[in-house]
Amino acid sequence: MPKWLSIFDTEGLFSKMLFYLLKTSVFWHIFAMVKNVLDRCEKIYNFVLKFLVMSDFYHFDTIASYNQFNNHETLHPLISIVDFSKANPRSWQKSVKINYGFYAIFLKEVKCGDLKYGCQYYDYQEGTLVFVGSGQVLNIETDGKIYQPKGYAVIFHPDLLIGTSLAKGIQDYHFFGYQANEALHMSEKERQVILDCFAKIKLELQQAIDRHSKKLIVSNLELLLNYCTRFYERQFTTRETVNKGIIERFEKTLNAYFLSDATHEIGLPSVAYFAEQMHLSPNYFGDLIKKETGKSAKEYIQTKIIEIAKNKMFAPDANINDIAFGLGFKYPQHFTRMFKKETGYTPTAFRAMS
Repeated sequence: MPKWLSIFDTEGLFSKMLFYLLKTSVFWHIFAMVKNVLDRCEKIYNFVLKFLVMSDFYHFDTIASYNQFNNHETLHPLISIVDFSKANPRSWQKSVKINYGFYAIFLKEVKCGDLKYGCQYYDYQEGTLVFVGSGQVLNIETDGKIYQPKGYAVIFHPDLLIGTSLAKGIQDYHFFGYQANEALHMSEKERQVILDCFAKIKLELQQAIDRHSKKLIVSNLELLLNYCTRFYERQFTTRETVNKGIIERFEKTLNAYFLSDATHEIGLPSVAYFAEQMHLSPNYFGDLIKKETGKSAKEYIQTKIIEIAKNKMFAPDANINDIAFGLGFKYPQHFTRMFKKETGYTPTAFRAMS
């Protein structure tokens, strides 16, 4: 017995009671009942966890595993063209998560449910291109009914790009961004161009592998990605009215940011902050701003900061340090450095000159 307990057990009553309980069958009967209940609870918990999570989650690490899932022969370990009409009818739960260990471009010809990528829903219809980056998760929310998937996909593992120029350039294709929630809507002519790119890759995969195979496959893949970039730029143009509305909201939100306490609570405004306010991904938002204004979103924000700073400098009691803190800079020297980079003058020199 612990020494501290013996202080309260001067007559040894606690020891005698404990010894008695351990000897009686009632104690062990109760112990067995409690253990049985706990074991049952654990089994129920594991069953529920498996039903709610594991049964609705698919993880594909390799090209071969995805090919097998869709009844396809693996012609190359690092890339494949998938024809979904060969796959078995889907009978998924109402919410399914799929983790892809490779890049994927889907040309879907049947709407299988609402697609959710990251925290946003895809602007997704039949005949659109959907992009998924390597290691990312795509959510499919369905009505629970059985359906036959249709359409095509090109899937490729990052290892395919090793030693090629595309290994570095893949990050420039922003439509693979994790939070991208805008699918690519194509005309029939554009759709045919994409299918032709798929066909060229498939044709090369059907040839015997030789020293030219990788170069030709990656070249055709890069051609496909460049066409996607072109079609996305066309989409920005054709959605000009929608885009102008976003630019106007961005400008309004940007102005409101500097009139609020956000500069003190958050600091300098970021591209990610405004993208979230516009309900867009940072990549898509950045490309849209660049297309519409000729400036990157970061440059647009910095221009606004300099514009506000210039106006504040001519207040009678203006102090450079106070201006810097008021704009969200942690350190005045960072403000001075940005101001000089943008104007060619330090804040002090600019004010004296004017």
